[in-house]
Amino acid sequence: MDWFMSPLFLTVEATQPLSLIQAIVIGIVQGLTEFLPISSTAHVKIVPVILNWGDPGVTFTAIVQLGSIVAIVGYFWADIRQLLVGVGRAIAKKDYDDPDFRMALGIVIGTIPIVVLGLIVKFGLREGYESFARSSLVIGITSIGLAIFLGIAEVTGTRKRGYNAVGQWDGIGMGLAQALALIPGVSRSGSTMTAGLFMGLNRETAARFSLLMGIPAILISGLAELNELFEPQSTVGFTAAIAGVIASAISSYIAIYWLIRFLKDHTTWVFVFYRIGFGLAILWAIASGRMLNV
Repeated sequence: MDWFMSPLFLTVEATQPLSLIQAIVIGIVQGLTEFLPISSTAHVKIVPVILNWGDPGVTFTAIVQLGSIVAIVGYFWADIRQLLVGVGRAIAKKDYDDPDFRMALGIVIGTIPIVVLGLIVKFGLREGYESFARSSLVIGITSIGLAIFLGIAEVTGTRKRGYNAVGQWDGIGMGLAQALALIPGVSRSGSTMTAGLFMGLNRETAARFSLLMGIPAILISGLAELNELFEPQSTVGFTAAIAGVIASAISSYIAIYWLIRFLKDHTTWVFVFYRIGFGLAILWAIASGRMLNV
């Protein structure tokens, strides 16, 4: 615990290439937190700097998310195949009320807001956004803020609608909520699950649809950063990136498997309390001088 008692245990972004062990550890952290409503971005920043490795940065964070895509596609392959077959059948029959077509349409429409805003950030506001996105203060505040909304959704949500009732309007609502994930500490899965609960989905359905909605967004985010691997000034080595992606894939699959089964019989309060504790710890560390707001 010596790192925690030091006057300053958080440092700025890493300037040296990540080692293989560091990449694997960060990949595991990313995978375990990507699909839980606790913000993978926040944990992928905080955990490495606590270990005195430095902030791994936006590029590595986005790239290791590709491992999560492998995991979620593997886990939901039957659902994805059913959706694709259902969409083809609906188009052939011009049956646009088909449940599979409506769900797929919801995912497509719901992905648009975060993609558009993400492109604006990447090509127009990247430098300023990266400073904002790695702000410990923002992460602490938003961790608590979303916890409050998730708690309200847990209390007020009717949770009467199952997976077969999901349609395009759920995709639109959860898609708008998903765009909030561009704010550090919000959590893509957290914001979408919260929106799903507010719209009356049961917990397991909100989680499943949230995970499916994440496939396009996470894939686009990871692919958009791949070119950074080949930049001369990049601190992300190719071998380390591959190791991180593999570690992320394995840990993501474990997290998905656990989350779906957990929410069948449990509430989301454990995530609410965890987020509040996590956020308060960050704010206390900043106020006491043990953490830099960088």
